[in-house]
Amino acid sequence: MGAMSLGQRWMSVLWSAFLMAAVLEMVVFALVDPESLRWFGGDALDLTPRAVYTLAFFLFWAVIAVGGALALLLCSSSDDINRDGQANARTR
Repeated sequence: MGAMSLGQRWMSVLWSAFLMAAVLEMVVFALVDPESLRWFGGDALDLTPRAVYTLAFFLFWAVIAVGGALALLLCSSSDDINRDGQANARTR
């Protein structure tokens, strides 16, 4: 993994998170009707089904991307992390 640039690593995390968010969205909304969702107090959501789908997708994408980024960080060697930091410091 050391041969990949920082941008390539980020894109691999974001792209795989995008694909998994799409799968999770299909699974969740195959089981849950967005019009039957309620807030914790019992009030109905004042959102259209399309808005619920959109917000859920971006939430799924963000959570999965954070998990992927943390896994990537934990799998990186200290040399990879320090090299990327030094390269960013030189460009500033």
